[in-house]
Amino acid sequence: MRRYEIGWLRHDLVAGLVLTAVLIPVGIAYAVAAGVPAISGLYATIFGLLAYALFGPSRVLVLGPDSSLVALILGVVVPLSGGDAQRAVALAGMMALVSGMLCVLAGTARLGFVTELLSKPIRYGYMNGIALTVLVSQLPTLFGFSAGGEGLPDASRAFVDGLLTRSANGVALALGAGTLAAILLLRRSKRLPGVLLAVVGAAVVAATLDLSMRAGVPVLGSLPQGLPAISLPMIRSGDIVPVLLGGLAVALVSFADTSVLSRTYAARVGGASDPNQEMVALGMANLAAGFFQGIPISASASRTPVAEAAGAQTQLAGVVGAVAVAGLLIWAPNLLSSLPKAALAAVVIASALALFEIADLQRIYRIQRWEFWLSIGCLVGVAVLGAIPGIGLAIMIAVIEFLWDGWRPHSAVLGRVDGVKGYHDITRYPDARIVPGLVLFRWDAPLFFANAELFRDRVLDAVAGSPTPVRWLVVGAEPITSVDVTSADVLGELDTTLREAGIDLCFAEMKDPVKDKLKRFGLFSRLGEQRFFATIGEAVSRYLESQSVPWVDWEDRKT
Repeated sequence: MRRYEIGWLRHDLVAGLVLTAVLIPVGIAYAVAAGVPAISGLYATIFGLLAYALFGPSRVLVLGPDSSLVALILGVVVPLSGGDAQRAVALAGMMALVSGMLCVLAGTARLGFVTELLSKPIRYGYMNGIALTVLVSQLPTLFGFSAGGEGLPDASRAFVDGLLTRSANGVALALGAGTLAAILLLRRSKRLPGVLLAVVGAAVVAATLDLSMRAGVPVLGSLPQGLPAISLPMIRSGDIVPVLLGGLAVALVSFADTSVLSRTYAARVGGASDPNQEMVALGMANLAAGFFQGIPISASASRTPVAEAAGAQTQLAGVVGAVAVAGLLIWAPNLLSSLPKAALAAVVIASALALFEIADLQRIYRIQRWEFWLSIGCLVGVAVLGAIPGIGLAIMIAVIEFLWDGWRPHSAVLGRVDGVKGYHDITRYPDARIVPGLVLFRWDAPLFFANAELFRDRVLDAVAGSPTPVRWLVVGAEPITSVDVTSADVLGELDTTLREAGIDLCFAEMKDPVKDKLKRFGLFSRLGEQRFFATIGEAVSRYLESQSVPWVDWEDRKT
């Protein structure tokens, strides 16, 4: 506010009012889709925006209920609430508090990098799985009937059963399909608020023709008037574990979305994003939503562009939007009472369709087939096991993927290639010449407990495969970024084995931090400083000086 320019005020006021037209229908739609009363989505919108305005580093980011969180909330609320609306609100509110506390703690501890641990194919997998789950869960509402079912398989069976028993309402389906078509057609328009026009149009048609009474079309009904008092959501002891797991999943997904959007808009305006402050701000926004009977929230990829296109200059636009939504609840809570639930389902389905990532997965399929199948595995995990176990599966696959790259890394025996500087992999350069009695071995990964035995075996295989008796083995250690106790002990055992065979174990290009670890482990003093060389070229020169080996380098021959 100290740097606020008065010329921005008009833009922020207009942007806030334009944003309100999207905040209301979307907030209601996502709350209903998540299995909680519609009003909770608006409470979360109001207090989430106000909290982010105080703590958020981004000038244009808009927070609120989001389609990427719907399946996570639904997966906790539906099985535990038993249809009790108050319990559903308490469960969703506690999930918001849990995710908020986790984000604040992680941001304070400067752990904003954690979402980078999930690779792009894995993120695509769980988001595609969530999108599919959300889409299927909204089909019964779009068709005008209610259906149970937890998770994608049960929800799919419940939907099909509803169709077979002719539970569908044709009029509701027509309204929902029309709303969906209008949203999709107007999605690319920067001037026309497609969601607002589609939803208001459906509400006007339903109210004018009295479709709720005449055709049995399910409608939203009146919203509670006024704003909620601050309160602590109360849940049962048996709910604690699923709520904690759900809150953790929400924190991970919401921060992943928020950090990506934050970086995108920061780069667009030439600024820098602050992932740790974003995490704190997201946490405070979720805490505010949880204490005021709201649901978990995230940055919105659909509402943020609306604010930007409307000319928002600062977070004051979000504050104006929050105040306008609050004004609706205070003075006009019955304004959307005739809104068909099928139209709300159309809003959620349109957002779910936008979550699907197909084009980039096709690219990944062409260039890295196994990562594509990892993504598909995450999708199936989310779809079959449910959103929260699926997120856990995605994290586990990410860890396995990381460990696999380090567990079975590439290694190479190096040789001298005429006309090319340096020493190179002899499998890539079959004409490379090997210095007699010298094995140059490169290990392309950190050296740690999971790959230490493999390192030893490959070194011994390289020695056994040498065409001449080996006198020195030099490890090209430039790619080795770390060594742990287990691998240091294996290095000690390897040195003993090689020494008994009359072979000196040496290292070249080892980084100083790694060398410092070897000093702490006592291995550096055991091997001796003379066995460590700054470059591979220096190691080769020292070897040739100490051994009577016939060798002429191509550069010497050229001279």
